[in-house]
Amino acid sequence: MSKVDEKVQALYDEVVTRNPGESEFHQAVREVFDSLGPVLAKHPHYADAGIIERLCEPERQIIFRVPWVDDAGRVRINRGFRVEFNSALGPYKGGLRFHPSVYLGVVKFLGFEQIFKNALTGLPIGGGKGGSDFDPKGRSDGEVMRFSQSFMTELYRHIGEYTDVPAGDIGVGGREIGYLFGQYKRITNRYESGVLTGKGLSWGGSQVRTEATGYGVVFFVREMLRARGEDLDGKRVVVSGSGNVALYAIEKIHQLGGRVVACSDSGGYVVDDEGIDLDLLKEIKDVHRGRVADYAQKRGTTAHFISSGSIWDVPTDIAIPCATQNELNSDDAASLIRQGCTIVAEGANMPTTPDAINALASSGVLFAPGKAANAGGVATSALEMQQNASRDSWSFDYTETRLADIMRGIHENCLRTAAEYGLPGDYVLGANIAGFTHVADAMLALGVI
Repeated sequence: MSKVDEKVQALYDEVVTRNPGESEFHQAVREVFDSLGPVLAKHPHYADAGIIERLCEPERQIIFRVPWVDDAGRVRINRGFRVEFNSALGPYKGGLRFHPSVYLGVVKFLGFEQIFKNALTGLPIGGGKGGSDFDPKGRSDGEVMRFSQSFMTELYRHIGEYTDVPAGDIGVGGREIGYLFGQYKRITNRYESGVLTGKGLSWGGSQVRTEATGYGVVFFVREMLRARGEDLDGKRVVVSGSGNVALYAIEKIHQLGGRVVACSDSGGYVVDDEGIDLDLLKEIKDVHRGRVADYAQKRGTTAHFISSGSIWDVPTDIAIPCATQNELNSDDAASLIRQGCTIVAEGANMPTTPDAINALASSGVLFAPGKAANAGGVATSALEMQQNASRDSWSFDYTETRLADIMRGIHENCLRTAAEYGLPGDYVLGANIAGFTHVADAMLALGVI
């Protein structure tokens, strides 16, 4: 082990010791640290200035009680979080997640990833993340409103368009953003539209924001294919999940000539060899709040639902995991490799386990990490902030073109950086080092703060 590797390992051990029990955060840090050897060997001043230690320690961690009353009149208590991780490049930017699995370790892993993802966009935004262990699933609109208002009653004092700009994530869509923004406006007596992104189009939102993460990951895949002289036309694709990111990834793949043959939810997955009927899937998910099993039932003989096993057993050319963290493990990677899958691109945050990433890389499967491939969502959030600041509103086509240009720039940056450090085609190393150096240089310029 080199002195550089020993230094990185010592720093990682310190992170684990200082943050006990936060396995998701440890995994996110390890994934970045595994790429830092080459950059520290070439630029030792990053280590000498304590940049890595500062990057791993959030600038601020906020935990608060969220009391609310359910429809039966019972007082409920949830826990709220906001981790403001790094503001060297701009105001903290990152979503809010409402899900029972949320705890400090999950929020810190998401916030840490967000630092580098936001840096890769090239836009002036720092990294943060937040949320609550509240589960909106099965709750009435009134209950979601009362929870959201209570959540914002504490959060409002920590955010602002020049300070911290939350957005949506799992469990936080347009409905929740509306209730959160309404409470912020009520408390502050200000129509500060740039304080939240993911807003409705009639009250300060941006075209393409709903579609951005799903579209963006497909734009990134398109660039990966172009680099090999290929395109999406005729490609067979599997997309896990059936939420917002998955739906719009499916839509853009079909627009570009590919064919999505499977998608999933927590109950199982559906296979449709003729290609997922997106209109039917959207109707089931958005209108009826149904499940993919309902899709198979309504679709007829062309589709079948499978409640056990793995969606990654479905033969595919391209795999796009869009569900949740660590959904694609080493066994799944082995299955994709056997089928001849050539590209895996992360639509979700950290959906691929470290063992799976190593297996894919050793077999020559191109792998695009989420901090690069799914950066389209936060990029378009920053474009929403830009429109809010200028009191402007852009067309769908113009905004989509901006998104496609940003994703192309991220792809080029990843490839260029990987080649510079002697590992051409390694998107993980390229994304981690490009994001790290951008933030690190800004931190150096700002002094020890």
